[in-house]
Amino acid sequence: MDYSYESDHTKFIRELLEKNPELQEKRKAARNMWWDRGLDKEEQKKFKESNDPKKPYAYYSE
Repeated sequence: MDYSYESDHTKFIRELLEKNPELQEKRKAARNMWWDRGLDKEEQKKFKESNDPKKPYAYYSE
C-alpha cells in the first residue's frame, strides 16, 4: 500500500500555510472565539431552568 499519497486538497492547504504562516494564528483566534470558551455557570443555570419540555412528536400538531 502506498502511504505517500497526498490529495490535491492536502497539498493546497499545506502550501497555503507554508506561504502564509500568519493564517495559523488567525485560525487559532477564530477557534477560540467560537469553540474554546469557558462556561459561565450562572448562564448555564438559567438555561437549564428555562428549558421547556419537548412534545413527544414535534412534527404532528393538533
